[in-house]
Amino acid sequence: MSTTTRVWVNGDLVDPSGPAVSALDHSVTVGDGVFETAKIAAGKPFALTRHHRRLERSAAGLGLPPPDLTVIEQGVAAVLEGPVIDFGRLRYSVTGGVGPLGSDRHDADLTYIVLAAPQPLPPRSGKLTVVPWTRNERSAVVGLKTTSYAENVVALARAKEVGAVEAVFGNTRGELCECTGSNVFVVVDGVVLTPPAESGLLLGITRELTIEWGRAAGVEVREETLPLDVLQSADEVFITSSTKDVLPIHAVDDRTLPVERPVTCELQRLFRSNAERDGDP
Repeated sequence: MSTTTRVWVNGDLVDPSGPAVSALDHSVTVGDGVFETAKIAAGKPFALTRHHRRLERSAAGLGLPPPDLTVIEQGVAAVLEGPVIDFGRLRYSVTGGVGPLGSDRHDADLTYIVLAAPQPLPPRSGKLTVVPWTRNERSAVVGLKTTSYAENVVALARAKEVGAVEAVFGNTRGELCECTGSNVFVVVDGVVLTPPAESGLLLGITRELTIEWGRAAGVEVREETLPLDVLQSADEVFITSSTKDVLPIHAVDDRTLPVERPVTCELQRLFRSNAERDGDP
C-alpha cells in the first residue's frame, strides 16, 4: 500500500504498513464485511450520503448490525485532515469483527476502517474486455457491496493483461451485467440503455446519478435487460464508477468504437456540472 495512504481503524490513525486489524477479524478469515468507495475532489468526499445509505443496505443484506455512521464520519474527518487530496479515493469498511475461523459469527463489536489516498485522474477513454466468468444473479449477496472481492481481482487482472481498464461480466442467463467495479451503459439509436438490478449487478452511486441527471436534462435513459453481445453493435459504450465518473469506451475487445460519441459526451458534461454544483447530491 502507498505510504501516502491515510488509515484510521476503530478510532485511531494508524501506520498504513503496520498491523491494525485482528487476524481473527471476520473480514480477514471469511470476507464478512461491507464497504464503500467515494471520490475525493479538492479534499472533499463526493455523494457521501448516498454511499452511507448503500452501506446500510449492504450491512442489512449481509446480516450485520446497523453501522454507526457517526463513527464512520469521525474516521472520514481524520483521514481527510492534513494536506488536501486534490483527487483520490476514500474507502470505508465495516466488518463482522473478531469471529470464529468458520462462517459462523460471534456477537462481536464491528470493526470500522477508513482509508484515504490520492490517485491519478482517470484516462480520457478506455477499453473493455468481456471475461468468460459470470455474475450469479441469484447469489445470496447479489447487489451487496461486500469485501469478498476475489472474483473481481481475478477478472481485473485479466483485463489489465489485454490493456483494458475494466472487465465485463455477463450473468448466468447470458445478459449484460456489470464490470468489476463499474456499471456499463450502451447507446443505441440515441437511447441510453443499462442493465437493471435483476441482472445481478451492484447499483452504483455514479450510475444512479447519471440516470437521474440525464433524465432531468431530457436524455432518454432506460434500464432494461440486454444481451451481452450488445457491446458488439452499440453506437456508444461508457462505464460509470465513483473514481471514473462517466468514462467513454473506445474499444471492446477487438471492436473499435466510433470516435464521435455525442450522447456519452453530453452525459459526461452533465455529470461534471452537477457534481461541481452539489458535492452531496
